[in-house]
Amino acid sequence: MANRLVEATSPYLRQHADNPVDWWPWCPEAFAHAQQRDLPVLLSVGYAACHWCHVMAHESFEDATIARLVNDHCVPVKVDREERPDIDAVYMAATQSMVGRGGWPMTVWCTPDGAPFYCGTYFSRDHFAHLVVAAAQAWREQRDDVLRRSTALCRTLDLSETSSATTPLTSDDSHTAVTALRAEYDMSHGGFGGAPKFPPTMVGQFLLRYYARTGDPTALEMVSHTCEAMARGGMYDQLAGGFSRYSVDETWTVPHFEKMLYDNALLLNLYLTLWRMTGTPLARRIADETAEFLLTELRTDSGGFASSLDADTDGVEGATYVWTAQQLREVLGAADADWVANLCQVTPGGTFEHGTSLLQLRRDPDDPQRWARLRATLLDARAKRSQPNRDDKTITAWNALAIAALAEHGELTGNAETKAAAVRAADLLLEQHWHNGALARTSLAGTIGPAGVLEDYGCLAEALCVLHQVTGEARWLTAAGEILDSTLANFADPTGGFFDTAADGESLFRRPKDLTDTATASGTSAVTSAMLTYTALTGRTSYREQAVAALSGYHQLLSHSPRYAGWAGAALEAFLSGPVQIAVVGTGPLAAQLRHTAWRNRPSGGVVVAGTPNEPGAPLLADRPLIDGKPAAYVCRGFVCEVPSTTIDDLQARLIEPLQA
Repeated sequence: MANRLVEATSPYLRQHADNPVDWWPWCPEAFAHAQQRDLPVLLSVGYAACHWCHVMAHESFEDATIARLVNDHCVPVKVDREERPDIDAVYMAATQSMVGRGGWPMTVWCTPDGAPFYCGTYFSRDHFAHLVVAAAQAWREQRDDVLRRSTALCRTLDLSETSSATTPLTSDDSHTAVTALRAEYDMSHGGFGGAPKFPPTMVGQFLLRYYARTGDPTALEMVSHTCEAMARGGMYDQLAGGFSRYSVDETWTVPHFEKMLYDNALLLNLYLTLWRMTGTPLARRIADETAEFLLTELRTDSGGFASSLDADTDGVEGATYVWTAQQLREVLGAADADWVANLCQVTPGGTFEHGTSLLQLRRDPDDPQRWARLRATLLDARAKRSQPNRDDKTITAWNALAIAALAEHGELTGNAETKAAAVRAADLLLEQHWHNGALARTSLAGTIGPAGVLEDYGCLAEALCVLHQVTGEARWLTAAGEILDSTLANFADPTGGFFDTAADGESLFRRPKDLTDTATASGTSAVTSAMLTYTALTGRTSYREQAVAALSGYHQLLSHSPRYAGWAGAALEAFLSGPVQIAVVGTGPLAAQLRHTAWRNRPSGGVVVAGTPNEPGAPLLADRPLIDGKPAAYVCRGFVCEVPSTTIDDLQARLIEPLQA
């Protein structure tokens, strides 16, 4: 049996390299082999940090008997959904259409030309064995029925993707979306809907921008309440910082323990924005700790950021993180252990499995210094336990989210380390992932993976625009423009909007074009946001026109399912409020104070660039002279500039947006 996964750029695929299942990576040769053997393709999609992916692997893929069935009756293909989100997207749509739900592991039987005919997620060992045999039998003996089913499924998916008539978005669309979000909001525990609960990061950014424009207090309350509830529960790591993927309950108590780069990058950005707008100490603390988590736990030797930490430790979910009262006593002694147990909700019966508890911080400690000392002691003790595996592949889009968040964190807090980390990661992406006008999706230890998808282009362009603002360096803005030009050339749909894959990309049974946000922003909303930011920095309005045209496809989604269009909603707010451009010229203490004031008080989607007048490569600084030889701040709204500010108080007053009822 050929070991085809051992050299993969995906650690998830490498985890399966020694399975008795004769896995193929996704490649034309696998489907040609299925044609030659006249067998269906078994497509298994998962990712390295996925708990139930591990369970199915242990139960089925590592079992010699099951592997023999698979090898005899199918051509098995293994895909990392993080490395190939395009493959995941089209087959997940098929799975959701057929089953009514989706998730990972995703298990799909396809024809040898890649068309799905039976879909599911996790299957127990015996059920999976039955399906392997049944799918092969159906392919041999009921092929006409199988092909009819596959054709009907593909036709249904094509119809669901057909764009409805686009409608230009207005402030009414934002209002409708916020009204719908209020109806789904959990007034008791924060967040939207019931269990399981995922962090509503992109919706949170939309609501904060809506609040900044309208002054609607309920929009701010939904974000503030949710952010506090998430930060105080077990989903947040009270010792090391960083958020788990989601909460299995409605109270944010018990997490699904995998820690993803994209979640923590997006949440860092959300807590930063909340702190910037409200000054809430909790939001600042969580932002600082999350930034530290990214640098400490996910930064790789190359300067990029790893994709995730596993949900499991030695095959047990959450084993690294949970505590019993007795374990606290062994580390801290009786008195301190009892104090921590009371503070952090470590109960005799446990809040998790087998009498263990997650550390929660539902209230601030009455003795912060004592908590800081004991927290450090517990973290040292926890470091001696077995640790979860880390998926070290570098994903362009997710690294870009981290770059943007860390750069802004460094700017707002004065933390030179986070700013430097953002610059180093961006250098890595441009050096290794950007070649000949095309982005790679991933790399692992310098080996480049598959082609990038739309979200990679949008997220990286946005991150480079942030770096241009933070550093003042022209190279970041130049690279952002090149990436957006490549996006328009390779992803634009002539009928409107953008496809998720490039025109010259690998052929799938359908070309995805999905507007909905999932765990990260949709490719279209990411590109739209980047184009609005790029226009604000350069004044090149053709990109703004492209963004507005793409946003017009979101009318239905914002009206009926705004939880899945948060990033588009945030982009809409940036459009409605701007562009807002702030140029700070000059040097010395006053210029530094004006810059800081601009960053802390900039309106929704506003951009800030600081430097010397007419600095090369910084369009916002062109024709912005000093005033009487002193530093000044220029504020422009909708490409119309106000009289420059030369005092902190005047600038701050100008940047407080008029609140509209």
